[in-house]
Amino acid sequence: MEPVTFTTDDGARLEGELRMPEGEPRGSAVLCHPHPRHGGSKDHPLLWAIRNDLAATRHLAVLAFNFRGVMGSGGTYGGGRDEVRDVAAAIRAARDRAPAELPTALIGWSFGANVAVRAAIDDQRAAAVALIGLPLAPNDLSLPPLPDATDLRALRRPVLLLAGEHDTFAPATEVEAYASSFPQATVRIVAGTDHYFWRREREAAAIVGGFVERVLTPA
Repeated sequence: MEPVTFTTDDGARLEGELRMPEGEPRGSAVLCHPHPRHGGSKDHPLLWAIRNDLAATRHLAVLAFNFRGVMGSGGTYGGGRDEVRDVAAAIRAARDRAPAELPTALIGWSFGANVAVRAAIDDQRAAAVALIGLPLAPNDLSLPPLPDATDLRALRRPVLLLAGEHDTFAPATEVEAYASSFPQATVRIVAGTDHYFWRREREAAAIVGGFVERVLTPA
């Protein structure tokens, strides 16, 4: 694991960790963590599991980073809006470590999923997007509005929406309804778990990894 730092276009210096595969990477991936005001950081076991799967099994260069104002990252919490700049900088940093012509997957969980889908609308470098536990039900997270159906039609790249059966932030019926607005969306609901995938991290990581491998490195 290699510590890295990089800077956003508005001058925030962010910290992250890069996991490289054995041998030449087949692409890159960026992981976006849960809500900074609710203990979210790059170090959650679910994100560790996804990082390990994508690097060791899918052979990607994987960057997990802390949004502005979290732990050693500079700047201050941006309400989910300035964090889109963080994602753009993280994609650039990840792609600096893999050949520029190779694809990049963008993966977000909870708050990170909200930021990731908004970032991906305009950032064509995100060749595939995985949204885990995307908050869709009413909640107290004070998140920016999600893209509507009109905006989502512009995201003509493969999208995975993953949630636990008992996820109160991302109820299965709402996940499926939101997915219908994407041109290319796959929905996976994992039975018997919730928003956090406790003790099911590797299972969730394998779903994300399988999706990324299928859409970024087709046979």
